[in-house]
Amino acid sequence: MDAVLIPGSGGQLDIALDGTLIVSKKQLGRWPELQEILDKIPATQA
Repeated sequence: MDAVLIPGSGGQLDIALDGTLIVSKKQLGRWPELQEILDKIPATQA
């Protein structure tokens, strides 16, 4: 598993897992909750 936090401008944040975007603060319009992030990680990798 390769998790990457991708900083953006203006306080934006994206989180990618194995090259796939799983959470984007810009798309959500708010900071993601921890559980929202964890729910996107397959159980076999958590």
